Amino acid sequence: MSDGAVPAIELKGISKAFGPVKANKDITMRVMPGTIHGIIGENGAGKSTLMSILYGFYKADAGEIFIAGTRTEIPDSQAAIAAGIGMVFQHFKLVENFTVLENVVLGAEEGALLRPSLAKARKLLKDLSDEYELHVDPDALIQDLGVGMQQRVEILKALYRQADILILDEPTGVLTPAEADHLFRILEGLKREGKTIVLITHKLREIMEITDTVSVMRRGEMTATVKTEGTSPEELAELMVGRKVLLRVDKKPAQPGETVLEVENLRVVDDKKVERLRGISLHVQAGEILGIAGVAGNGQSELLEVLGGMQRATGSVRINGQEIDLTGTKSDARTRRARGIAHVPEDRQREGLIMDFHAWENMAFGYHDADAYNRGLLMDNAEIRRDTEAKIEKFDIRPANCWQTAKNFSGGNQQKIVIARELERNPDLLLVGQPTRGVDIGAIEFIHQQIVALRDAGKAVLLVSVELDEILSLSDRIAVMFDGRIMGERLPSETDERELGLMMAGITDTDRQPTAKEVAENLAQSAGAVR
Repeated sequence: MSDGAVPAIELKGISKAFGPVKANKDITMRVMPGTIHGIIGENGAGKSTLMSILYGFYKADAGEIFIAGTRTEIPDSQAAIAAGIGMVFQHFKLVENFTVLENVVLGAEEGALLRPSLAKARKLLKDLSDEYELHVDPDALIQDLGVGMQQRVEILKALYRQADILILDEPTGVLTPAEADHLFRILEGLKREGKTIVLITHKLREIMEITDTVSVMRRGEMTATVKTEGTSPEELAELMVGRKVLLRVDKKPAQPGETVLEVENLRVVDDKKVERLRGISLHVQAGEILGIAGVAGNGQSELLEVLGGMQRATGSVRINGQEIDLTGTKSDARTRRARGIAHVPEDRQREGLIMDFHAWENMAFGYHDADAYNRGLLMDNAEIRRDTEAKIEKFDIRPANCWQTAKNFSGGNQQKIVIARELERNPDLLLVGQPTRGVDIGAIEFIHQQIVALRDAGKAVLLVSVELDEILSLSDRIAVMFDGRIMGERLPSETDERELGLMMAGITDTDRQPTAKEVAENLAQSAGAVR
């Protein structure tokens, strides 16, 4: 590609406001053809808004869009598709009870009869799947596919519509490490075929690994565009946040105290009679963080649900020496909270928030019967709002508006609402699942600091994360789960990502080198559990 090449995308003076909030301010950006161009920035920086304008979901208040040198009006997504633009959203746009083939054709049918469209699409789908190593079964139902496969379907949809420009919004936020690596191989293949890829992500490792160029946004403005090979994670973090950011967790050695959580022989069987937890035993002491590592779908979610009062089980669970009922007849999430357990669930949108409710209403959920929130027989809504405003300020939730509905906050700020609600209750035990999923680098640093501060205050923390670097840097002890079992425990100072990765794949004999077939079979088994 020569320096005189016409940009695949050129944005000039793009501005967009939502009421008083200026999401994009006079943005100018060029993306060259056949490259992978990263866009990074804190949550709420305007990245997704900018790409939604390019894809026709929003109309800019001012500015121009040029595609391959031609000024192009994009009033809606159909116009974007006609211009050769495809977009894979962070939350997939798929019909779960339709097949892969039906989802790909949906909205791109040729004529009134569906059968000829499906027959033509089947052959094209196979060609695209083989060419880009997507390996998706066209007859599989979406509801039966893991999130990694669903994402491949979204990519196939864009390619089927002949997209030359592909926008991916936080594509690895719901993927396992193995699935993320496979996605990167797919993107490299697309790049070799001449496709132009725009990658929105907050993960600096991914930016450094996969992109050619990276643009940095902060508070609605484009602050820098640099060649990836000429920058560093530290420089990018500072450009994103406007200050130096510590890219590791700064914490003192743990001072473990009395045992807070004791779990013995915990078992869960789901509605399909599949055993999801197979005799889990563990303990967490006051003043320590126990990290649970594992590929998603290996029982970590069920463990959190049982401890949080959302799932029935057999076995024994004790909090501060007192038994907890696991049958569901005398115990639920509400009584768990009364016992000093706070829970930050893995899926903030489905389990942590009511998306159509205001921030102040969400901040009170689960704790609405607290004395401070009640006045006689009525809830003191004014006090809840005052309390919410204080938490918004302390946790730097943006925008600082307690009347905004949860769905109108960015993913990272939604997470901060849940984190603030649970951590500020001074729990004896914090259950926290995927605390920084979809969260930007500045917010990650802040959330990590809050979790460590809770530990240093003598509280027990059970952390579940698919991010190995997060597990290694936050945990005082690490337990690895595979297929509903604890494969073993390690101290962070005495292990590494290789050993943990093998344990996550079900291999505990780490003195020998596993065969490629052995690793592939175990990872496929565990990743296949993701639904």
